[in-house]
Amino acid sequence: MKAKLGIAPIAWSNDDLPELGGDTTLETCLSEARDAGFSGVETGGKFPKTAAELGPKLLAHGLSLASGWYSGTVLDAPDDLAAEKDQVLAQLQLFRALGAPCLVYGETAGTLQNRRDAPLALRRRLFEDEIKLYGRRLTRFAEYCAEQGVPLAFHHHMATAIETERDLDLLMQHTGEAVGLLFDTGHLRFAGGDLFRVLERHGKRIVHVHAKDIRAEVIDGLDREQQSFLDAVLAGAFTVPGDGAIAFGQVVKKLAEIGYQGWFVVEAEQDPIKAPPAEFAKIGFKALTGALTEAGYEIEGDVT
Repeated sequence: MKAKLGIAPIAWSNDDLPELGGDTTLETCLSEARDAGFSGVETGGKFPKTAAELGPKLLAHGLSLASGWYSGTVLDAPDDLAAEKDQVLAQLQLFRALGAPCLVYGETAGTLQNRRDAPLALRRRLFEDEIKLYGRRLTRFAEYCAEQGVPLAFHHHMATAIETERDLDLLMQHTGEAVGLLFDTGHLRFAGGDLFRVLERHGKRIVHVHAKDIRAEVIDGLDREQQSFLDAVLAGAFTVPGDGAIAFGQVVKKLAEIGYQGWFVVEAEQDPIKAPPAEFAKIGFKALTGALTEAGYEIEGDVT
């Protein structure tokens, strides 16, 4: 069993909340990520958009491209998906050139994840018939991504149309195998989902893992009728493995039993003043390394 450890740049610079790390340079992010022990990073807003620019930067820091977010709108797209395919193509080409394992697809049609003025309770909800139609369309889009050499990993996410365990169950039911699953521990727990039930039901669809921890007391104290997803982030809802409420040892053990191999990406958007990224990156790396080793994984690219 092999695993790779990556980290997302959102701990250093939050694209939806520029006041969180807006002045932090990409060089600082890459240097501190590598110093913490990680062998890969996902992309963010400050990353170059071409392989000719990004490749040398990653190489200089000894890092691989572990994937990255794509803001998709397949939910509301015309059935031919022509505009969506045109929009994603450059990112697919970048990811293919740099060997990224997948495209992290987030459904942003009607999303509230980037709106401070929109409470969590108002997020878009879909009937099963709508998810069934969406699933067929998303499957075709995922097949297109695969044809371009980059599989799709669907990211269930707070404040989007696919947020809850019920949403995820229906999406997996109504999509084909081309739609891989990004298993995000923090978003699923935030949404009230059962991590192990989802692993049992959909473990074979998992192609990417985001290791995000939560502060349960913050999430439990939210007023979802009044507070937004970004309010929750600012309140400290998320943190790195080893600093929150999720038992990552048990989660990783279950992933090993399922047979998952690939990237485990630490992702925890926090206020960098309250949670210094370099320090928390090391906490997350240590916690995940321990959990992976205990579960029998061989960690590739470990520099510690």
